[in-house]
Amino acid sequence: MANMEVAKFEEILGSKAKNFKSIDVQKALDVEVDAGNLAIYDPNMLDLASKNTEESLKAVTRDNVQLLLNRLWELPVERRENVIIVKLPEPTTKLPREKAVPKEKPLTKWQQYAKLKGIKNTKKGRMLWDPEAKEWRPRWGYNRINSEKEKWAIEVKEGADAFEDPFAKLKKEKQERVAKNELQRLRNFARARKMKVSTDGPASSAPAKDEILKSLAVTRRSDASMGKFSETLPKEAKNKFSGRKRKFEQNNVSAAQEKQRHLDIISKLESGQAVLDVQKATNAVMNAEDQARANETHDSKDMKKRKTAGKSGKKGQFGKAVKMGKGKTGKGKMGKGRVGKGKMGKGQMGKGQMRKRK
Repeated sequence: MANMEVAKFEEILGSKAKNFKSIDVQKALDVEVDAGNLAIYDPNMLDLASKNTEESLKAVTRDNVQLLLNRLWELPVERRENVIIVKLPEPTTKLPREKAVPKEKPLTKWQQYAKLKGIKNTKKGRMLWDPEAKEWRPRWGYNRINSEKEKWAIEVKEGADAFEDPFAKLKKEKQERVAKNELQRLRNFARARKMKVSTDGPASSAPAKDEILKSLAVTRRSDASMGKFSETLPKEAKNKFSGRKRKFEQNNVSAAQEKQRHLDIISKLESGQAVLDVQKATNAVMNAEDQARANETHDSKDMKKRKTAGKSGKKGQFGKAVKMGKGKTGKGKMGKGRVGKGKMGKGQMGKGQMRKRK
């Protein structure tokens, strides 16, 4: 009976084993396994001429993954809380970085001193036991330890001024400490930027030497001669801030180069890439519309001024309206009138007389 059960069990295992491939993989060329990066490099050629390329690629991938797992099981294994852990070795493939290696931040003045003297900062715990309150309290901030003591009473030392407010003195000392810390922070910032730092005050706002030389070069090149006739000092060095020069293509080129230029133009046109700068063109159109709108506004204001000027001409300068008289055309002189009353005086224009407008 037992032999029959063993035979049946082996038969079941054999039928199941047919569905799985062997863990032993044979390759014509040895593969390179980088266990640190969990990567594998297979130098063998792919069988792209096969009819079923998809199945061929899946088989190659399966074999390579099996080789990688075989290498991982060769590493030392640890078991922690029913979990198998494998410590990966150092990677052998040097992968390129996406960005440059970050530069180390410059040390502050205190960090330089601590490094020189071998001082190591010990991290203080945030919570402390308050024996009076019989509870754990934070070292800093709201409801900190011994905060009640500092609120209601301060001991006055012997020989101190009796009329001095100790609370105001503590507040002033705290403000001085805060200002000193801010000054040190500004000095460290200026030192990191390689600026001149004074020992008795805040960081200097004077520009650096290179900035002054660059400003001087730009100023000299801002005249009509582009700095050609600008005066220089007797032993002044040659200006190194000359700026960038535009480079133009040569006119006299070979036939091959000219052909390549035309081919480049044709390739750009066929690629469908926009040769026109859409952003620049849009800004130009918007500026033109704004200018046209501004001109229309200006013209409308001029028209309003002319209309108001025409209306004001009908009235006299001193308030009353001036009435123009009618007369027959002919040779003669205009009569003089008084502006104050707003009536035209009588005069002769040839044979006719000036009459009031009805």
